[in-house]
Amino acid sequence: MNEEEIKKQKKIQNSIDNTFLNKLYLDAVIDVESVIKDSQIRIWKSLKANPEFNISVNEMQKILEKFMESKVNLVILHIDLVGSTKMSLNLPIDKLTTIIRAFAQEMTLIVSMYGGYVLKYIGDAVLAFFVVDSNNVKDHRDKDYNSGEYNNNNDFDSLQYSNVISCAYTMIKVVQEGLNPILNQYDYPDLKVRIGIDVGEIAVVKYGLDIEKFENKVLKRPHLDLIGYTISIVVKMTSRAQPDHMVIGEEIFEKLDNNRKDVFNQLPNNPEIWNYTTEATGKIYGLYENIK
Repeated sequence: MNEEEIKKQKKIQNSIDNTFLNKLYLDAVIDVESVIKDSQIRIWKSLKANPEFNISVNEMQKILEKFMESKVNLVILHIDLVGSTKMSLNLPIDKLTTIIRAFAQEMTLIVSMYGGYVLKYIGDAVLAFFVVDSNNVKDHRDKDYNSGEYNNNNDFDSLQYSNVISCAYTMIKVVQEGLNPILNQYDYPDLKVRIGIDVGEIAVVKYGLDIEKFENKVLKRPHLDLIGYTISIVVKMTSRAQPDHMVIGEEIFEKLDNNRKDVFNQLPNNPEIWNYTTEATGKIYGLYENIK
């Protein structure tokens, strides 16, 4: 590895480390009940007038630029609406777009609260990622994080992945207790969601440049996207979840502490429905769905 490559790897490692250290205690400080109330205010305003979807992609762009043309371990979270095809047939287009836009905005805000980034919107679905790369933070693991509670490999790993699980639970709760009560008041149908989550090595790929003109200035920034087997797996595993449930891959499940594991059941391995295998064992890749 030459000197330039070493510098690039150090820069990536520092970015990952800072991301971890800034996100460790999110679950303890997020007031879900307040999140629900705020979401109700926003969706009520959206139904009264044209919704404003003011979401910045700058933070997502910055984090991807740090990993550009490299590979990084990411947790991928995919959430989509159940029955949106039926809604599209029964609702006027303006009402349908209002629902989907409001849903996308609320899910985006929750992802951001838990330290994640939305990569893209795909129709009625949101695809997000969280930076987790335990190989690059091993030097931090023996340090005393505030209380000293998280001072070994297993605790650190568990904390990272539990944060994403908490994000998914908050998403479901906000839909059930935040959005639906307001939608019901205006004769909109209840929303239900499915969530898929897994972790894997993802390549950050540059496709070219996005060019914008602003006040006689030309602004250029790299057009970036993510490529990896994990993304395809997550999108497909989402369909295995029951409405208002999440499905996680065995890679995530094995990294959770016992308390988290207890709220998941393994789905039956049916090769006719799910035939993805792991390279290490050649066996069908295990999926787990939350039971509460």
